[in-house]
Amino acid sequence: MDVTDELRAFVATAQTGSFTAAADQLGVSNRLTSKYVAELEARLGVRLFQRTTRRVGLTAAGEDLLARAPALLDDLDDLLAEVSEGSRGFGGTIRVSAPVTFGEIHVAGMLGRFAAANPDLVIDLRLSDRYADLAGEGIDLAIRIGRSDMLSVKSRKLGAFRSLVVASPGYIAQHGAPETPEALAGRACIVDTNRRAPRRWTFRRDGAEHVAAIEGRFQVNSARAAAALAEAGLGIAYAPRFALGEALAAGTLVPVLEDYESEPVPVAAVYLEGRTLPRKVRALIDFAAEDIRASGML
Repeated sequence: MDVTDELRAFVATAQTGSFTAAADQLGVSNRLTSKYVAELEARLGVRLFQRTTRRVGLTAAGEDLLARAPALLDDLDDLLAEVSEGSRGFGGTIRVSAPVTFGEIHVAGMLGRFAAANPDLVIDLRLSDRYADLAGEGIDLAIRIGRSDMLSVKSRKLGAFRSLVVASPGYIAQHGAPETPEALAGRACIVDTNRRAPRRWTFRRDGAEHVAAIEGRFQVNSARAAAALAEAGLGIAYAPRFALGEALAAGTLVPVLEDYESEPVPVAAVYLEGRTLPRKVRALIDFAAEDIRASGML
């Protein structure tokens, strides 16, 4: 039996916590995954997992092996890919996590452009506004918005975006446009709960900070939904520029408070600390940075 298959089964099981989830990740049967792990334990003469009816946990020997096996497999994949990818492009699977709105508007298309040059590559894109567990879910790369304090990951900044305060022409005709952030007090504002401080909108002008305390009866966890409510004339929204492109172009939303600048929010590629990145993931990060710059959306 190929020891690399055994190691892959072991790593997937350790990262997901079950043979069933590992089998799904590897695209093989549950029975075959269990067999590979058992054969690796027999080869090494140690138990790697403590098995229960619900979950498998690592033994001390398993923890030692997990600390090194992923990097060894990555290095092997990297070596084989370097030999074969010169003319064919990258192959295998890349699992990418991204926030929903930015993922739908930009990341999906960016991955399509990257995959077009690599016809043997399989893309697994998982959209969620929660931070994915990179190790537990087998994620190779996460695209994240905002600053992360997690010590277990490394990141590379891809760009930064600013937000705009917007309203519909109908809303402005009826209620007038606020001329200062402080004038937002008491206005019908749409609260995007995905923001770090959803009821505190911060701006800068001439080096001075201006803070608006926001009130509103609409609370949503989507920049797109906030923009849609603003388009319907139901209030003022504060949304990332990338979520407003079509509405601004069509004139269904117009910016207000243009003399006040929002704080830039970083967009980063995030991956596990201490892991050797496969060449295809490094190439994707480089491509993503250039693609974001070329798009002009941030």
